Amino acid sequence: MKKKRIPMRMCIGCQEMKPKKELIRVVKNKENEISIDFVGKKPGRGAYICKDIECFEKARKSKGFERAFETSIESEIYEALKKELGTENDK
Repeated sequence: MKKKRIPMRMCIGCQEMKPKKELIRVVKNKENEISIDFVGKKPGRGAYICKDIECFEKARKSKGFERAFETSIESEIYEALKKELGTENDK
């Protein structure tokens, strides 16, 4: 019997490889809008982050999102992502 491969992705905060299902996908679409993709199916460039606010802060400090999306990101977008991350942790 063939073992099913688990897709692995790197968290842009802690730089650790983790199963894709354990991470949250942040996506930038063609209009350069950045949003959290909880389903993992939105079209666009994706970057992955742990469901941990500390990893989010690390990624913000190290400009991980800017590198992943090759664009500068305004603080309002960071605040919106942080709020969405906070609500995700409450579930």
